[in-house]
Amino acid sequence: MNIKSLLLGSAAALVAVSGARAADVIVPVAAEPADYVRICDVYGTGFYYIPGTETCLSISGYVRFKYSVSDLDTSNSTLVRGGYDFRDRVNAEGDDYAAYSSVRGRLNFDAREETELGTLRGFLRVQATNMADGDASFDMDLGYIQLGGLTMGYLDSLWSEGDGLLTDTDSSIGDLTVNRVSYTYAANGFSAAVSLEDDATGDFAPDVVGKLAYSGGWGSIYIAGSYDEEVLLPSPLVFGRVGLRGHLANIDVSEMDGLIVNDGEGAFAVKGGLSLKDLVMTDSELKIEGSYAFDPSAYSTLSVFSGPFGSTLPVEWSAGAGYAQSFGKLGVAVSGLYGETFDLSTGNTAFAYGAPLPGNAQFYQIVGNVGYEITKNFDMLAEISYTDLEFDNSPRAITAFGTDNVSQTAGFLQFIRSF
Repeated sequence: MNIKSLLLGSAAALVAVSGARAADVIVPVAAEPADYVRICDVYGTGFYYIPGTETCLSISGYVRFKYSVSDLDTSNSTLVRGGYDFRDRVNAEGDDYAAYSSVRGRLNFDAREETELGTLRGFLRVQATNMADGDASFDMDLGYIQLGGLTMGYLDSLWSEGDGLLTDTDSSIGDLTVNRVSYTYAANGFSAAVSLEDDATGDFAPDVVGKLAYSGGWGSIYIAGSYDEEVLLPSPLVFGRVGLRGHLANIDVSEMDGLIVNDGEGAFAVKGGLSLKDLVMTDSELKIEGSYAFDPSAYSTLSVFSGPFGSTLPVEWSAGAGYAQSFGKLGVAVSGLYGETFDLSTGNTAFAYGAPLPGNAQFYQIVGNVGYEITKNFDMLAEISYTDLEFDNSPRAITAFGTDNVSQTAGFLQFIRSF
């Protein structure tokens, strides 16, 4: 056998073997198409389609660390909480301030889709807050449904939507979160809305709020009115030995003339605001707001005195302004509010330890802050505020509180990682 014959035989054998193996080759089955998450750009950035649906979902939130300091010595008056001097509880060494830290985590879930009746939306906001002393809370901060102009759920009152001056402590008059059903008509920057709001009194009649607004490239303007069936002032205002609140133990609130009245005639309040953008400089905003209440109302109150001795004032009228300016990553803001309370006195001037209560009081609040974007989605904010409350009836105030002037300086430093 020569070399040529040997090579030809080997080649034939290889061809035969290759043909036999070719018949046994397994052809892979093509993979089924994967349903990848798709970006939804209908409602802005951050939305994506829930796989298999036409519903767009956005998940956002933040983690915040906040360190606060507040003055405890308010012009020599004895601020108490729950019947004891808070200064003695917090600071046995006699320091005239309280310092406390907190951590909060917040998640926002926003689901939207288009229907034949308009945009259908569901929004849920949950958050947990932990204080340094171990106190912790977890709650549903907001939760509501929207279909076109119809809104129903738990959210800011229509009265307080978009209000407040431009600092973090925004001096909002009647800053309420309520269960409500409302409808808004909007066209070409103009909007008109009416809201029926649960006042949590258990009666059939809801509170009613109406609002007219217009917004454009220059800024916005609004006017709002509220009707509360009951003349009712919520939450505590506590100074010295005397408590001014509707649910103070062993006090018959029906006798507290001028502070809490359920006369069936209702309480009316109005509020308006004007916002001007880039009026002074580029990236600036100037905001002016004012309010007037014909009767004491939950829609006309102001939260004052931060920290563990926070209080709520029944505001008769108020006027304020705020200014915010951005310089790239740096932002500054200032605000100021001035006004007068309703009469804080009662018909029974000796109901509490024989101490007569003072009448009206003037108040003002000044706030300033500085914010800085450390890096993308990580910001810091430092703010300081000063609140002053001066009673008209000085002799009564001194008898009841030991002073006719109550004031507080407070501030905080916070860091927020948003996503």
